[in-house]
Amino acid sequence: MSEERRDLYEVLEIQKGASDEEIKKAYRKLAKKYHPDLNPGDKTAEAKMKEVNAAYEVLSDKEKKSRYDQYGWAGIDPNYGAGAGGAGGFGGFGGFGDFGMDLGDIFGSMFGGFGGGGSARSTGPVRGSNINMNIQLTFEEAAFGCEKEITVTRTESCPDCNGSGAKKGTSAETCPHCKGSGQVRTQQRTAFGVFQSTAPCRNCGGTGKIIKEPCDKCNGNGTVRKSRKLKVKIPAGIDNGQTISVRGEGNSGLRGGNAGDVYVTVSIKPHKVFRRDGNDVIIDMPISFVQAALGDEIIIPTLEGKFKFDLPEGTQTGRIVRLKGQGIKSVNGWGKGDMYVNIIVETPQNLNKKQKEMLREFEKACGDSQYKEKKGFFDKVKDFLK
Repeated sequence: MSEERRDLYEVLEIQKGASDEEIKKAYRKLAKKYHPDLNPGDKTAEAKMKEVNAAYEVLSDKEKKSRYDQYGWAGIDPNYGAGAGGAGGFGGFGGFGDFGMDLGDIFGSMFGGFGGGGSARSTGPVRGSNINMNIQLTFEEAAFGCEKEITVTRTESCPDCNGSGAKKGTSAETCPHCKGSGQVRTQQRTAFGVFQSTAPCRNCGGTGKIIKEPCDKCNGNGTVRKSRKLKVKIPAGIDNGQTISVRGEGNSGLRGGNAGDVYVTVSIKPHKVFRRDGNDVIIDMPISFVQAALGDEIIIPTLEGKFKFDLPEGTQTGRIVRLKGQGIKSVNGWGKGDMYVNIIVETPQNLNKKQKEMLREFEKACGDSQYKEKKGFFDKVKDFLK
């Protein structure tokens, strides 16, 4: 019996037929929610993030999405429905779909006796799997963009045998059992007639080739694991949980197949002064009681330097000052956000006797007329009591 798996659109919390932009938006939203760096030690969030990544890998790829929309899980995982021996689940961050066979292989293998006949794709090129990584950026690196160096451990074509798996000076031979097709056809007589089916050749493991003398360096695998340093260009304006793809730098393919990609997901360290809301930047600006009452020229720190602002007399706490264009550049290059300054009037503490007396004299000199909010509040209270 086949294993029940969640619908990929349900995983991303979108409707079937969602646009590319809707898929991206849903992915970003869930990546922010479940990213491991934002949920340290939370195994549930980690599992959710893997599920979301795997769903996005399929639905963001037009070819895979088309197969999934038409055939469901069977269109992207040839092992689906194979019971306990099947692949099962999402298979982690590496995703699925890079199996080197299309629907012709799947259904040809299942129904080969009905005239379809399976192809020999298992002996053809296979694309390499993707690699997923996480990096951490400072607030400024995310805002202005930067170039980061990462270390990727990946499989590469063996330099000694050029990926053939055969020892230097030798070559792989055509499998005598399947004649190089990688598949064998079997017949089974039943009460309903003769049924034919195709299956991978056990003699050569479905490759169509026999390696009599394996390569000493890769033990006949054709690939070796190596660590490489890559430079990744981080675009200005990238946000927490967004992913950058580095094409062709993932694990190497087999039999001439293209290499996979590297997907780098970013997390951003909190800033001591600034907070981010989309492309807008928010800052809490403390001012003194005297500055609030008399007004002053204050210096507001921004991402691009200092900004002088004339604070008007009688400024109240909670006032929001908008500095247009002082936010973060949009990652797609269209405009910039704004900066919002939240004014906070600080009440003096630990006053000495003389300071307290001066404030009481000041209070008497002002009277209630100077405090509009206070006067208005007590007028409302009087009206209410009447």
